[in-house]
Amino acid sequence: MAAEPKSLQEAILYFADPTNCREYLVARRWPEGATCPTCGSNNVLFLEKYSRWHCREKHSAPQFTLKTGTVMEDSPIRLDKWMLAMWMVVNCKNGVSSYEIHRATGVTQKSAWFMNHRIRLALGMGPEERQLSGQVEVDETFIGGKARNMHKAKRERVITGTGGKDKAMVQGIVERGGKVRTMVVDNRKKKALQANVREHVEAGAAIFSDALKSYEGLGADYQHAVIDHAVEYVSGNVHTNTMENFWSLLKRGLHGTYVSVEPFHLFRYLDEQCFRFNNRKMTDGERFDVAVKGIVGKRLTFDQLTGKAELQGLEL
Repeated sequence: MAAEPKSLQEAILYFADPTNCREYLVARRWPEGATCPTCGSNNVLFLEKYSRWHCREKHSAPQFTLKTGTVMEDSPIRLDKWMLAMWMVVNCKNGVSSYEIHRATGVTQKSAWFMNHRIRLALGMGPEERQLSGQVEVDETFIGGKARNMHKAKRERVITGTGGKDKAMVQGIVERGGKVRTMVVDNRKKKALQANVREHVEAGAAIFSDALKSYEGLGADYQHAVIDHAVEYVSGNVHTNTMENFWSLLKRGLHGTYVSVEPFHLFRYLDEQCFRFNNRKMTDGERFDVAVKGIVGKRLTFDQLTGKAELQGLEL
């Protein structure tokens, strides 16, 4: 087997070989040997002719493939195209649109859009291992259309006050030198914002925020310092520039690459950007390796993605 890829060009050549695809995925999904995703047994036989495994235990689904039990389940798209799409999503700083995946892999734009969202599901963070600590920045931003792109009549109707009307609001919490966590919130009230801070930040940590009054009261559990952006943006080590940097990267992707994002799907794009930011110190190959390990045990159907499954009582 050839050396594992370290660049996009190497990835295209490497995953063009079905054997390389299979061995790469098997090594990450089953490092100690293939096991049946239905019963967990390792008493399985590989059927090379059909590129699938057969479980010798007695149950209703004895045969399975590498896609079974992953975000790729029931997808007719070949593994080499899945691997190429995933490489592009996890390693392009500003994201990759479904049209670009469509042109690069030859699948339809609709299929590429579905692939992108399933890859984002794989990138989503699971239960957090620990709370953020040390020096932590907290900030929030509005996600929505730019005023300069609106018709004058609509701009006068929509843009009021700080310009947040009819926009989605996102709160971000970042540990300096570490990871960022984001969440879509309904409002900027103290109860909502401080609840997220207390959930994700270790008591006693140094917290830096802007002068939003919703953060008042954090001083009881944290070392809370405030920077008033109406006066200055930096005062010694008191600033929220790390979080502002993340917002800049996020909005560059949302406005420049994806152009139009439905609020219903916003959390998926946040997961994608958080993944790249949190693994920013890795090489492209290392980041891809981490992403591939996250595809197992996650499933997203088209009906769930488009909201149709809600009518059938399925969990979104």
